Amino acid sequence: MPVKKYHYVYIIISGQDSSRHYVGCTSNIGARLKKHNEGGCPHTTKFKPWILETCLAFADKAKAIAFETYLKTGSGREFARRHF
Repeated sequence: MPVKKYHYVYIIISGQDSSRHYVGCTSNIGARLKKHNEGGCPHTTKFKPWILETCLAFADKAKAIAFETYLKTGSGREFARRHF
């Protein structure tokens, strides 16, 4: 049986300022978090270290991207604030 590749939608929060968060999508959550904490992402470099708050796995890449896009909207940010 082939190994299923998952796509992850994640929310990280800043270890400096817990009001700072970032939403992203990746297929390798460990490597992506490491890149954020090494300063490899311009949007997150000023507020490192980053801590993984929420990570959701999707078997379908399109669904993962759609959920990430939703979380970046006003209603999606409110949804995340209430539920995560």
